[in-house]
Amino acid sequence: MDSIKWYKCPEMIVALSALLIGLVTAFTSIYSAYVDREYARASVWPRLEIFRSFNTNSFSYGVSNNGTGPALIKYAKVKDGSKYIKTWKEIKPFQNIRQSHISNRTLSPQNSITPVSYKGDNAKALVEADTSISIELCYCSIYEECWVIDRSNRPTAVEACFIDNKKIFLQ
Repeated sequence: MDSIKWYKCPEMIVALSALLIGLVTAFTSIYSAYVDREYARASVWPRLEIFRSFNTNSFSYGVSNNGTGPALIKYAKVKDGSKYIKTWKEIKPFQNIRQSHISNRTLSPQNSITPVSYKGDNAKALVEADTSISIELCYCSIYEECWVIDRSNRPTAVEACFIDNKKIFLQ
């Protein structure tokens, strides 16, 4: 009786072909899911930018989201020199300003907020005080990818937004 090698049997060839097709299909599905997930993350990527605006009788800080998705602002840190401050009023020239909340809010794509606005004759004093002010924001995407941004507008990726309560800005 002739003995056929196991890999030459028609049944084995069909089985190995089915196994190969199954592996290729599984690999293609996994890669497709990876690409879809990366596309979904990129389609809702926030990109915050901090800016300052001033002229002879007005001064303001602004934050804009120039990304494609909402920015979940987790915290803000503001320093005057080496001292962390809780409110704008702790800086003397900022006593009579109009302000809005910046921490713990959602900023939609292509929108901006103005956390500080001043109109009046003392705008030059605010511009001078601005040289010692540093601002840092930590924000996340809806997929919990987080970044820290300061006034240099270069986002740095971080694992999560953590802050010491002594450093948190309350407005």
